[in-house]
Amino acid sequence: MRLATIADLPAVVALTTAAYQPYTDLFGCPPIPVTEDYKPRIERGEVWLREADGAVTGLSVVERHADHVMLFSIAVSPDFQGAGHGVAMLRWLEDKAREWETPEMRLYTNARMERNIALYSAFGFQETGRRPNPYRPGWTVVDMTKKVGAI
Repeated sequence: MRLATIADLPAVVALTTAAYQPYTDLFGCPPIPVTEDYKPRIERGEVWLREADGAVTGLSVVERHADHVMLFSIAVSPDFQGAGHGVAMLRWLEDKAREWETPEMRLYTNARMERNIALYSAFGFQETGRRPNPYRPGWTVVDMTKKVGAI
């Protein structure tokens, strides 16, 4: 994993759009990560890229807080899905959380993203609640958390 640079911005946007396309089709409009402005996130050091054989296979958008890390988005290029890249990025994030001495990882996702919820649950995240999405009327947000043990 490496930090994205401004030069990576087109790749970040393209990968995010492609990875979330099935949900854009399902919802009839793009999920919030697709409409995000990634330039400020890259400048803040929040966008991390996973590469294999010279190609960007996935990305994680991670907000670092004093008491937790927030996974804003995790996306795997459709060309590389099913090869373990998503789980590898979750493991990487857990290692980073330990390195940064943060006791918890958090994320939120759309209730209709059932495949993602199942992946997060299998990785040890637990659902902590559901709430209306403040930016998308009619959508439901699922909040999830995972405690991080010491190194």
